Amino acid sequence: MNFDVICFDCDSTLSKIEGIDELAKYVGLGQEMSKLTDAAMNGDVALEAVYEKRLSLIQPNVNSINDLAELYIAEIVEGVKEVFAVLLAQNKTVHIISGGLRQAILPLAHYLGLPESHVHAVDIYFNEDGSYRTFDLNSPLTRTGGKATVVAMLKAQGSLVMIGDGKTDLEAQQAGAFVLGFGGVVDRAIVRERADAYTTEPSLLSVLEHIL
Repeated sequence: MNFDVICFDCDSTLSKIEGIDELAKYVGLGQEMSKLTDAAMNGDVALEAVYEKRLSLIQPNVNSINDLAELYIAEIVEGVKEVFAVLLAQNKTVHIISGGLRQAILPLAHYLGLPESHVHAVDIYFNEDGSYRTFDLNSPLTRTGGKATVVAMLKAQGSLVMIGDGKTDLEAQQAGAFVLGFGGVVDRAIVRERADAYTTEPSLLSVLEHIL
């Protein structure tokens, strides 16, 4: 297989962490949040049922988002930098599609050589004092089927593969994309069963044989 457009999930795919769970740890809600996140990623509950609830409970501020941005890079999955270098050198179109918070993911994207316009994630808004105000309620990535919506727009640029660890990444199949499940951080049975191809290698370098 040789794809023109390569799309990656962020949490548990490019970085070993789940951003929302890390934000929850800051405010002492780590265990509660990771259960909600896991339920959404395994398809047990709809994403929209947990998205607003998680942010309302956590109330992430500017400082916690900046800390998370640093953590995404510190906890980068093995091989990610090399994979992006190979793809960009071959003039592939590379995007990040994530239900995570855009401001926290942008520094990682910059580190990997991606322009901001190739990062599709959920904007978060703050009050003047840096405290949490709200998030982009209109973003398709806060609800079930959102990744299919984004993929459908990007598919005009050529054959597309979506690489990720969660149930939401499988949605790309609805838009006619090939889905490569990445189980190197979290091995989810539903993704293993339904993805078009699957890898459990801990290094992201394992995806190259499937997409080039």
